[in-house]
Amino acid sequence: MKKIILTGLLAIVAIVSINAQGYNVGDVAENFELKNVDGETVSLFSYKDATKGVIVIFTCNHCPYAIAYEDRIIELDKKFRPDGYPVIAINPNDPELAPRDSFEKMQLRSKEKGFIFPYLFDETQEVYKMYGAKRTPHVYLLKKSDEKFIVSYIGTIDDNYKDASSVEKKYLENAVKALLDGKDPEPNYTKAIGCTIKDKNYIK
Repeated sequence: MKKIILTGLLAIVAIVSINAQGYNVGDVAENFELKNVDGETVSLFSYKDATKGVIVIFTCNHCPYAIAYEDRIIELDKKFRPDGYPVIAINPNDPELAPRDSFEKMQLRSKEKGFIFPYLFDETQEVYKMYGAKRTPHVYLLKKSDEKFIVSYIGTIDDNYKDASSVEKKYLENAVKALLDGKDPEPNYTKAIGCTIKDKNYIK
């Protein structure tokens, strides 16, 4: 009996570990459906502007790193949406822990900044765990292939969150350009720099 219980516990731990790991480069991303700041539901699989892929960015209102990147995220969407790689931003934070990240304040921030891309609320906090996001901002660049979305780059936007004018390596922009040229991004992974995701039920 003890052996059966132990085996069951080990299996549960293994499943949790796999789920907590999230996506790696080369994985096929699953669909998600989340509420946008306009009240409408946005689905990854049916997002019409994602003709070649999509730039999924886990971000939020309150984090200084996320705030520092807002204008750059807007510019990335303007630059690559016409090429078939729009931005979809997702707020993964629990508003009980981060009150400035409530849905209502997401709506205000989106209006203040003039976001033209979806700003979605991961209310159940299932999507960020599925992806394996750890920070805000945390980027997942997906390439569309045979109606599937393949994870092609994971990490940070560039190498200088403090000063956009001092950026030397535009990791995300270069990754999108590589995909548009029919190449694999190099590098395809960088360490995300930002605030930890606020989830009272998940210990990092």
